[in-house]
Amino acid sequence: MFLLYIGIVTEQNIHNELVYRFRWGLLAAFVIIAAVGRFLIVTVVQPWVAARKANAKPAVEEKGFFSKNFLKIALVFLVFYPILAVTLAGTQGSLKYVDNFGIQILIYVMLAWGLNIVVGLAGLLDLGYVAFYAVGAYSYALLSSYFGLSFWLLLPISGILAALWGMILGFPVLRLRGDYLAIVTLAFGEIIRLVLINWTDVTKGTFGISSIPKATLFGIKFDASKEGFAALFGLAPSSAYYKIFLFYLILALCLLTAYVTIRLRRMPIGRAWEALREDEIACRALGINTVTTKLTAFATGAMFGGFAGSFFAARQGFVSPDSFIFMESAIILAIVVLGGMGSLTGIAIAAVAMIGGTELLREMEFLKHIFGDDFTPELYRMLLFGAAMVLVMLFKPRGFVGSREPTAFLKERKNVSSSFTKEGHG
Repeated sequence: MFLLYIGIVTEQNIHNELVYRFRWGLLAAFVIIAAVGRFLIVTVVQPWVAARKANAKPAVEEKGFFSKNFLKIALVFLVFYPILAVTLAGTQGSLKYVDNFGIQILIYVMLAWGLNIVVGLAGLLDLGYVAFYAVGAYSYALLSSYFGLSFWLLLPISGILAALWGMILGFPVLRLRGDYLAIVTLAFGEIIRLVLINWTDVTKGTFGISSIPKATLFGIKFDASKEGFAALFGLAPSSAYYKIFLFYLILALCLLTAYVTIRLRRMPIGRAWEALREDEIACRALGINTVTTKLTAFATGAMFGGFAGSFFAARQGFVSPDSFIFMESAIILAIVVLGGMGSLTGIAIAAVAMIGGTELLREMEFLKHIFGDDFTPELYRMLLFGAAMVLVMLFKPRGFVGSREPTAFLKERKNVSSSFTKEGHG
């Protein structure tokens, strides 16, 4: 496999011929890494894991200060992250860190939390979640461009339209589960993308929609005009202010998503989702209406996807069908699985690892000095994602967070071990 995927590279010569050459140095490096890694796993890691399991104490150890206050520490860090980026890199230099490492990660956190309602809580495998993302983005792009509506009005409208499409998808698939449901939702995502490509009179096809109006802060625009944000507050003109504003906006949307998810889990509808996930037949026997339960799951998850889509359109100022391919759905689903289905904290950690890891690869220019000038680190991100998923599934089969607190408990709230839950359900 290494010989085919890494050891051979094809190039086009001056005669327009496709030729191949061998990269023996890069191939040898990967083979050595794989051999040494396997040797360490067999001789060090596996004996250590076995000894740890043998000496494990049944009693639950007390959590440390960091473990108890992890969420609070993370929230405080996120609130001060743009300020820290501006302090260390300057106003203009903070653009990369606020946008690529801040906003980009938080968008996927919100998308993964929205999909978690459908997949993690209700147990409905959805491979076409990017369709709702596209509905939200194009709803904002079209309505703001043609009718001049503001971002704050279109944000809830985009979510409502996406939720409506979630219900439209939910009706035909009420009797489907597992692989069959995954195939239908995958087809739904592709149908939406093909409609965006071919309905050129409205969506402009593959050219996309450009010059989308930006979001404003209480009517204040982030431009270089005299009424703009920088001029109003006496600051030097910079596009970093708009990115910082968007960072806090998507952070607020993520917190809203988490709050609604937590509240819904404690309500009857949230417990109905979890009952549907565990056993649909038993769910029906208890008198739970599985039709409305599935529809609410699809609609709620799609609504948050629509919110994220409208924010994406406001951030980019341009949308096209190329931004909503199946790979986006696969990445979002991978984040949910790696983080642990049903676990908001685990999903957020997985999003930071996967999306932040991709952005870090773009900064690792020093790898070219090791593997050659033609080595492009970001092209190997899918290979690294696959390796990361294999490692996580080996050591943490139910995701980064392998236990969760049940919404219903007797006398004392306790974490449920992953050994007492279904495979993949956290």
